[in-house]
Amino acid sequence: MLEGSGIWDQSDLDAHDYALLCAYTHPDTSAEALSLVTDWYVWVFFFDDYFLDKFKRTQDREAGRAHLARLPAFVPMDLATPMPEPENPVEAGLADLWRRTVPSMSMEWRARFAESTENLLNESLWELSNINAGRVSNPVEYIEMRPKVGGAPWSSGLVEYAVGAEVPARVAASRPLRVLRDAFSDGVHLCNDLFSYQREIEEEGELSNGVLVLERFLDCTTQEAADAVNDLLTSRLQQFENTTLLELPQLFADQGLSSRECADVLLYVKGLQDWQSGGHEWHMRSSRYMNGGGADAPAGLTPWGPFVLTGLGTESANVRSLVALTGAKRLRSYSHVPFTKVGPSRIPDLNPPFPLQLRPHLEGSRRHVIDWAHRMGVLAAQPGIPHSDVWNEELMAGYDLALCSAGLGPDATKEELDLSACWLAWGTYGDDYYPVVFGAPRDLAGAKRCTARLSACMPLDDSTPPEPVNALERGLIDLWSRTAGPMDPADRAKFRAAIENMTASWLWELENQFHSRVPDPIDYIEMRRHTFGSDLTMSLCRLRHSKQVPAAVYESGPMRSLESAVSDYATLLNDVFSYQQGDRVRGRDPQRRAGRAEVLRHRLPDRPAPGARADGVQAGPVPARGGARTAGDLRRLRAVGRGAARGRHVHGRVEGLDRRHPELAPRVRPLQGGRPAPQLRPEDGLGRGRPDGVGHVGGPGAVASPGPGPGPCPGFGFGGAVAHGVVS
Repeated sequence: MLEGSGIWDQSDLDAHDYALLCAYTHPDTSAEALSLVTDWYVWVFFFDDYFLDKFKRTQDREAGRAHLARLPAFVPMDLATPMPEPENPVEAGLADLWRRTVPSMSMEWRARFAESTENLLNESLWELSNINAGRVSNPVEYIEMRPKVGGAPWSSGLVEYAVGAEVPARVAASRPLRVLRDAFSDGVHLCNDLFSYQREIEEEGELSNGVLVLERFLDCTTQEAADAVNDLLTSRLQQFENTTLLELPQLFADQGLSSRECADVLLYVKGLQDWQSGGHEWHMRSSRYMNGGGADAPAGLTPWGPFVLTGLGTESANVRSLVALTGAKRLRSYSHVPFTKVGPSRIPDLNPPFPLQLRPHLEGSRRHVIDWAHRMGVLAAQPGIPHSDVWNEELMAGYDLALCSAGLGPDATKEELDLSACWLAWGTYGDDYYPVVFGAPRDLAGAKRCTARLSACMPLDDSTPPEPVNALERGLIDLWSRTAGPMDPADRAKFRAAIENMTASWLWELENQFHSRVPDPIDYIEMRRHTFGSDLTMSLCRLRHSKQVPAAVYESGPMRSLESAVSDYATLLNDVFSYQQGDRVRGRDPQRRAGRAEVLRHRLPDRPAPGARADGVQAGPVPARGGARTAGDLRRLRAVGRGAARGRHVHGRVEGLDRRHPELAPRVRPLQGGRPAPQLRPEDGLGRGRPDGVGHVGGPGAVASPGPGPGPCPGFGFGGAVAHGVVS
């Protein structure tokens, strides 16, 4: 890796001081373990510079792909599996480190670490593709992809090795552990973005830097973008604290972890915490980012850095004012007041990307879904359950869920359309049921029991589900038997997991409601996909083509990126329209208000929109990059990202798949724009998502005013959102 590599020499290695990095980030590790961990970091930084020199600067994408394709062979689960002969220092280093590390770790850890290593390597192509196209990603896409490229999830795996405590396999994939890992990763990467901005932008030609992403997206100065990145970094660290203090104890109790298992998780959390503080200190000292500064800087030199008096990312060197600022933001996250009057706000020009298409079976499906709801008991109060009369026929007819289903599947058969409409009705009803039945009495234990019973209503084998005790269970049992019955075991398990993701997200909403907590923006975006039912919708979309489309298509990074873009497009559009209704109508779920404006205005700078009016209609300037304007911008940019994806990702990034195979067309064509995909907007005739729950909102530029009376809060989201055309 040194002389002869053309990448580093001894002076480079000495100046970067990776041993100092590991000593800072793993202060309690034994000398032997620290030595091995340090070797891993030397390797990963060398890989990054090697890939930059060989493939990014030359923009040789095909050679880069070939280089990455060989690397998984050097991380076999079983060391008895032969490895190929290394052809370069990256391969030689990976083979050596893998052999030295995995004998002391479990198979579950090996699988997790191998996956994060492959993500780290393979997603380098995403950066290379952006460089080739001269494209700066949008903020949502960047935050989603940055951990895979930056490697902090990979670092979290080494933390387990360094502290000598593996996360128990049965909770490794749970929400609290996932959020801790993601918050840690975002904190590491956003800190790195502040320090590395000058090096990456001026010297390396990189486009994957959070400061640059927000600078372009917000159309602001570099300093303003850096301040916004610093605010987001602070939010993610506060999310880390919140998850540790509030969610981990509940996880320990729910899963019945032993004292040893609890101790292992807490050692892991402490290791992540040590990494955060140690990584920051190393960035302040290492010449890799300090551009001639660092610990060995000549006397009198004032290096560039994000935390010098007037440097990028800070407003002042006054520590007391900084603590006061972060404390105020922490308190603001827990200061939501239900039923607060908001708006009126102007609906931005949403510019739908695709024309609407509907099936001729729509009228029949409208009658079918209402009849189904009556049979299941959805439109009546549930015996012995206070406040369970959340829907009636008039409200449900106003939602017109069949219309949304018809837009989702413009060429569906009558039977498929009826089934899809019933699923949308069930999910929307459930999302309205939880905050009313369990939220008002603050009955989290009851909500958990209900959620557990819903899982039991979806048996993976041929066993009989429990006798339903309410309409929610009765409807799910009916739909599950009609939908999952023909599936093979693997598809059935994935389908149930999609529904469980949604029902679990309803508990997350309740907890935020109980704490009056406006969630962290990134946590909101990720969880909104679940509360919106995106996994369920995507699963329904796959049913028709599960036998024709290879599973590798659905698991590929490009397809996951496309599905995330489609989901975010729908959720953000729904947030723009339903902001006022969601907050005034029942005052439930502050996280929903967060998404509609606060979660964006919470962290990003407010600047008046061009031509903003300060009259009674608009009631003051609309924050140009906070609130509804930002939600609209994010929605549009996700659509732009989706367009870029269908041009480059589907045709260029679905590695190892022959895109000429006709069986791919049913899934890919709607995302490619091969034929118009439908879009159904709230103003196209739906009551759900409007401020008053009924009536016509109006088109772009219309003022959305709070309605006079109570109505349903936006829930599952399909009724007032977007039929986004992923069903063929």
